Amino acid sequence: MNNLEKPSPHPLRMALLITEFSSLAVLLAAMGWFSSQTDTGHTIHPAWLLIPAFASLGVFISFIGLMYLRWVVAASAANQLRHKLVFSLLALTLISVWVYGIASTWLSLNAA
Repeated sequence: MNNLEKPSPHPLRMALLITEFSSLAVLLAAMGWFSSQTDTGHTIHPAWLLIPAFASLGVFISFIGLMYLRWVVAASAANQLRHKLVFSLLALTLISVWVYGIASTWLSLNAA
């Protein structure tokens, strides 16, 4: 049998995983709390929406970081520049979608 040694994981991998899942837990808890508040007829102050906004940003950033570790760091040196360029475009697109969603939500709350 071959005893192939697994390469050790990147030092940031565990921190990114913890950040992603704890941010996801905060996001889900905030959504549940908002749902229970609106069921009883209470209105939610728009400042409370900063909690799920920052939690979703944490999910996005850690997801992008993990994707970077899997895709760019693991690429061979010959293809690294191309992988970094494509990854940068993808990360920029994901963050732009997040900014657009947060901005449109905030504008719709202020228009009402």
